Amino acid sequence: MIKIKIATKVDVEVLAMLGRLTWSESHGPYIEDKNEVLQYLEENFSVSKTKENLNNPNIQFYIIYANDLPAGYAKIIQNASNKNVASQNSCQLERIFILNEFIPLKIGQQLLTFIETQAKKFQFDAMWLTVYIKNKRAIRFYERNEFINVGELNFVVSGKGYKNVVFSKKL
Repeated sequence: MIKIKIATKVDVEVLAMLGRLTWSESHGPYIEDKNEVLQYLEENFSVSKTKENLNNPNIQFYIIYANDLPAGYAKIIQNASNKNVASQNSCQLERIFILNEFIPLKIGQQLLTFIETQAKKFQFDAMWLTVYIKNKRAIRFYERNEFINVGELNFVVSGKGYKNVVFSKKL
């Protein structure tokens, strides 16, 4: 059974752990220096950083469960602009990650559909995100879901830039 819920302060440790594991699974193989991976995880997925994000009223987290196990999550930033996105009423899907073992269940699609519905409820007319150019599986996923390549940016980890595609979708 699949269930999606909005994350609250009681979910902080689950979110931090999901963030660390899923980011390591999806991005870790592309970064040669594993100490840089650990540093990035500490800076972005610590319990304190996750609490800080949860306390921000412009950020929402959603956790997806498969058979009562936390299997992934999404993070939306409201009113986030990007120079490549024409809309001034957009939100950023900063993160949508599913643990590797749950990817075959295709629950990422369910989570994305849910997130798009939530963004429409907040009356956003566009959603944008970035994805690493070497993450071909994610790029295909977003293209199948009608996201359009609108530009590029560098995602920086420990001072090193990784080229990302900026995708946008009208809601």
